[in-house]
Amino acid sequence: MVALDGPSGTGKTTVARKLADRLGAGYLDTGAMYRMVTLAVLRAGVDPADAAAVAAVADRADFSIGTSPERPEVRLGGEDVAADIRGPEVTKAVSPVSAVPHVRELLVGRQRQIIGDVVGHRGGIVVEGRDIGTVVVPDSPLKVFLTASADVRASRRSTQDTAAGRTSSVADALASVERRDHLDSTRAASPLRAAEDAVHVDTSELSIDQVIVALSELASRRGLLAGCDAEVAR
Repeated sequence: MVALDGPSGTGKTTVARKLADRLGAGYLDTGAMYRMVTLAVLRAGVDPADAAAVAAVADRADFSIGTSPERPEVRLGGEDVAADIRGPEVTKAVSPVSAVPHVRELLVGRQRQIIGDVVGHRGGIVVEGRDIGTVVVPDSPLKVFLTASADVRASRRSTQDTAAGRTSSVADALASVERRDHLDSTRAASPLRAAEDAVHVDTSELSIDQVIVALSELASRRGLLAGCDAEVAR
């Protein structure tokens, strides 16, 4: 089990999926779960700042998430919402929705269930988010906290948005990144922070492949590759 935490724009999702594929493990994007609840809140016409109303929507939201690193499907009411949850409206609202204690309690419970099921079935999982090593699976044998400078993260986010057909600029992305960092790190419920025993990896000057190699070596040193083919670790 690998717990991968960090703020947006550090390459977390790409790294987690590629690492899971390399290790032959399952993959869970916990951020997508919060985004699906946020999308449900917006579609219900609920104010993301109304904690009670948000909690009620979360309780009845019908969503599912795949755990295949090759194609982690996300569905809300049976509809594929992979593109919708990455839109600017959801990105703006996800922090206040994620800060609602009932939402976090509900989703952490589901995340732990999914993790247990996948570990039992596939033998391993890479989980990404913002509170994985501190709250969701604090007993994970490998906790990694990815970082990168705000400017680098903003540039990556702007490039990603443009590639997906969303209007973006580096200046707007930087403002969004800094706003999200502040909201996520100051919320009362499960704030964004590194676990005390997490390994910090700054991705500012590293390629995705370099990060994957570094994390694979960490996993090997922690004895997490015992059940993998020898080629997987290379």
